[in-house]
Amino acid sequence: AMAGEGGAYRLRCSLVGHGQDVRGLTRGLFPEGGFVSVSRDRTARLWVPDGLNRGFTEMHCMSGHSNFVSCVCIIPPSDLYPRGLIATGGNDHNICIFTVDNPAPLYILKGHKNTVCSLSSGKFGTLLSGSWDTTAKVWLNDRCMMTLQGHTAAIWAVKILPEQGLMLTGSADKTIKLWKAGRCERTFTGHEDCVRGLAVLSEMEFLSCANDASVRRWRISGECLQVYYGHTNYIYSISVFPQCKDFVTTGEDRSLRIWKKGECAQTIRLPAQSVWCCCVLDNGDIVVGASDGIIRVFTESLERTASAEEIQAFENELSQASIDPKTGDLGDINADDLPGREHLKDPGTRDGQTRLIKDNGKAEAYQWSVSEGRWIKIGDVVGSSGATQQTSGKVLFEGKVY
Repeated sequence: AMAGEGGAYRLRCSLVGHGQDVRGLTRGLFPEGGFVSVSRDRTARLWVPDGLNRGFTEMHCMSGHSNFVSCVCIIPPSDLYPRGLIATGGNDHNICIFTVDNPAPLYILKGHKNTVCSLSSGKFGTLLSGSWDTTAKVWLNDRCMMTLQGHTAAIWAVKILPEQGLMLTGSADKTIKLWKAGRCERTFTGHEDCVRGLAVLSEMEFLSCANDASVRRWRISGECLQVYYGHTNYIYSISVFPQCKDFVTTGEDRSLRIWKKGECAQTIRLPAQSVWCCCVLDNGDIVVGASDGIIRVFTESLERTASAEEIQAFENELSQASIDPKTGDLGDINADDLPGREHLKDPGTRDGQTRLIKDNGKAEAYQWSVSEGRWIKIGDVVGSSGATQQTSGKVLFEGKVY
């Protein structure tokens, strides 16, 4: 695709508001086109599209937690609450339930004995929560209906499946469990490290992402259908595009990755080490939250793309980032024998490819952008040269073990 032709995601806007890491995001139901973010600054915020259709306005800042807020989900509309409800979970072990028009909680669900780090909602107001206390709990309105016990470590991810009564939990014990009516029906094994995120593709299939830098696609009957590699470090979050099987992931390698037809179609680097969360809006725009407290929205729509000045400011911020080779963001590199700037004269072979050069004794990292047809600087490489990322004793390069 030629530059500016669409088909690639570019910055729509950067939203400043949260004072610390943005840890959770979910698309909102009301007002339309909005989303909710939660942060270590102990607040949840409801964002709505502004009149110009470029940015978003913060409509509400909701408080109710006494510690970091870790996760968020929307409870669908009911007769009693036609605009739905917002549920947030935190390090204070509590779940706060908010209406969309009040900054204080409607009620607080207590029962977990440690951080609540994942929430999912189902039909008829059911809420599923996952916690570091190794349990998941099923709530209806303000009551805990059952506790799912069986994992041997923290539950980082939960999802209610569309088929009646089926629930998924993903854990730091490296397994995923399928539950029906409170009983564990099946355990999915294959990930080599903590499972961090889950996403539902259909009644029969789901995706998981993990600290082993892979995404897996599963049938609920137990088979792993596919493993996707691309990230070079922990993958924290996964979100599916509406009405299709494509998805997006974010992680500890400073990147948002967009997966289409089973391939990583685009890699967007961010000027923050941990890209904690992502969600896809109904219009296909992608919202990401990171350790720098800034929410960024990316779009394929030319009308909604940020101005040239904003994109330049974003690229400048990115180019000034410091990349420590030890974090493995760039895979396995040897900074000692790097080529000079002339190495950037040759085009890259695929989107997101990284290249390191040495200029005036300084190592710099660049990433190839297919849509822009150019190398974009993604940071200065600092710290020890020739460092190799060790992930539990394995060397990773572009997500594959060597």
